[in-house]
Amino acid sequence: MSKHAATTAPPSVSAPAPPPDTAAPAPRHWLRAGWVMTASGWSANQFSALLGAYRDELGLTTADTTALFGIYVLGLIPGLLLGGPLADRRGRRPVVFLALGTSALATCLLMVGPSAAAFLWPGRFLTGIGAGALLAAGSAWIKELSSPPHGTAPNPGVAARRSGLFLSAGFATGGLAASLIAQWAPQPMVTAYLPHLVLSAVAALLAARTPESSPAPSSPAHSDTAHSGTVHSGTAPAREFRRMVAPVAPWVFIAPAVAFATLPGLVDAELKGWETVYAGVITAVTPGAGILVAPFARSLAARHRVATGATGLAAVALGLLISALAAAQAQPVVALLASVVLGAGYGLCVAYGLTEVAALAPPHQLARLTSYFWTLAYLGFLAPYVITLCTAVFSTPAILLGAAVLAVVTLVAVTYRGTRQTHAR
Repeated sequence: MSKHAATTAPPSVSAPAPPPDTAAPAPRHWLRAGWVMTASGWSANQFSALLGAYRDELGLTTADTTALFGIYVLGLIPGLLLGGPLADRRGRRPVVFLALGTSALATCLLMVGPSAAAFLWPGRFLTGIGAGALLAAGSAWIKELSSPPHGTAPNPGVAARRSGLFLSAGFATGGLAASLIAQWAPQPMVTAYLPHLVLSAVAALLAARTPESSPAPSSPAHSDTAHSGTVHSGTAPAREFRRMVAPVAPWVFIAPAVAFATLPGLVDAELKGWETVYAGVITAVTPGAGILVAPFARSLAARHRVATGATGLAAVALGLLISALAAAQAQPVVALLASVVLGAGYGLCVAYGLTEVAALAPPHQLARLTSYFWTLAYLGFLAPYVITLCTAVFSTPAILLGAAVLAVVTLVAVTYRGTRQTHAR
């Protein structure tokens, strides 16, 4: 009887369930979205590697090239502050496509620069606007696509740090590619920008295949908050942001800005025709070091919430000290070592900031709070201009030593607050 029942049972009942390891893997939408962050980093750094070429070929002064480097930040701020809230209200995808188009237009204006230098100024300004909007919308998009229900990242910190890695990849490859093209290709200040146009097109195609992730308002109260445009200053996330994230944020890009825009011009007198390649190498190894410290950043974050930021600030301070030595001795090798240490500090600080923002921000305000972080971070790109202004009174090594002291002061303040908060819990 039991034998007969076993042979006549419906196949759907007797068939074993598939083992868990045969389930279809979760789609990696965040990988496709990551290319918009790479395009943002590439657009920022392709110009940095050409500063020496602009001085030599177009006769621009050091003050001119430093100001062109800094005007990028003036475009970034409205791009971030408008792009973040807009991405929270309208979604990540529309803002990303608008920003990619703006960034491509900016690159086209920079390509006209050798014929009409006046186009360099709006080109750099629009580069900042496009990059800022991409940072605000792209960071939130990648974080959300990495987390359930779209992804399988084990925790919000891992999801948030992915956007920083994509950005660093763009920083590293954009500057190096531009410098190599400028060294050997014809019409270097035109052809050096062509790869970014290709990358922007690829990023747009991949973004078109990536789903929207912005959480839709589920209630009138939620909708009102999402459209308010601010993270209210009296809320706990806002207080924590001011205390623990805001002091660290400017050092995120003070470190690479010094490496990109300040050090090469101080040490390249003996390079004899290799100045552009040397600048490109620095723009590659600095964010490259930031990528390499990512596993270390994860390990530190698992031990203590402030450890990543504190270690990053310590690396920035050390890198500035080595930079002062390189400036005093005009040694390209020492400057290259400084850029590696500064890059490690950049990577740790950006990992700390994005992890903290992901932990603090409500889902419907993630892009907004992320945009605040990036705004404060990119103020660090004004550092070379400030250094140039201060050289009227102080020597460059003395200025770099003073910056190192400020980094140590920030380190002490953030560590004290973090330790005190841990004990209070």
